[in-house]
Amino acid sequence: MPELPEVQTIARGLMTELRGRRIMSFELLSSGAVEKGRGAMSPAQMSRYLPGALIRRVWRRGKMLCIDLITKREPLLHMCFHLKMTGRLVVVPAGSEPDRHTRIVFRLNDGRALHFADARKFGYCRVMAPDDLDRWPFYATLGPEPLEIGEDAFLRLFEGRRSQVKSLLLDQHFIAGIGNIYADESLFRAGILPHAQADSVEPQRLRALHSAIHDVLTEAIAANGSSISDYRDAHGDSGAFQNDFRVYGRYGEPCRICQTTLERRTVAGRTSTYCPTCQH
Repeated sequence: MPELPEVQTIARGLMTELRGRRIMSFELLSSGAVEKGRGAMSPAQMSRYLPGALIRRVWRRGKMLCIDLITKREPLLHMCFHLKMTGRLVVVPAGSEPDRHTRIVFRLNDGRALHFADARKFGYCRVMAPDDLDRWPFYATLGPEPLEIGEDAFLRLFEGRRSQVKSLLLDQHFIAGIGNIYADESLFRAGILPHAQADSVEPQRLRALHSAIHDVLTEAIAANGSSISDYRDAHGDSGAFQNDFRVYGRYGEPCRICQTTLERRTVAGRTSTYCPTCQH
């Protein structure tokens, strides 16, 4: 699943490609690609509101990507995408035909198109007015952004928490945008076991974790994210941070710091790889 660095990379690329463009048409190829529900526009409403909409901004919140639109009917709409496991947003040249995984096509006023593709069909698009976005339970309950939260506020998140540290990092209500890859990499750099109980970790090590999360996410964004399987950026290119993994996906290999064989265990339903010597 694309995590914060991948979604940030996509948002950055789409902002360059789409800002100031207009959506000329909206074509829904798979009905499940539009999430319905209270406050969300139906496909029929999207067909009325989106043609002619001006793209003002592309931004990210947690693992969700949003495109701000100015329309004739509404001063501002938020078109939000959750990419889930295999979702992709790619700007394609004029005349490009959608592939078999494309779920939505947005044709632009320069002849190109924005394709939302999703091989496993878990991802979705949701269009809302600002008030409806703020009332959307998924959005309203997201935790703080890991690149924005200060050190002291970060430490306060862990006060009185008996859960395993990694399970908290994966909880999007606790902190938004971190998934399996960047939790493992950050915990390794901070020297904390993924299954350590949160209230047993000393403040200085939590400060090290705050710093490690910031460094790992920043480095991953600079590398355009990590490409494990389906992830591609807005231009269809792969990321490169997977070349710098220190523990994720390296079970059974030697630790790059101490040469101890890396071990794994399940935390919060996810496989966690760690070094039993460097982490405690």
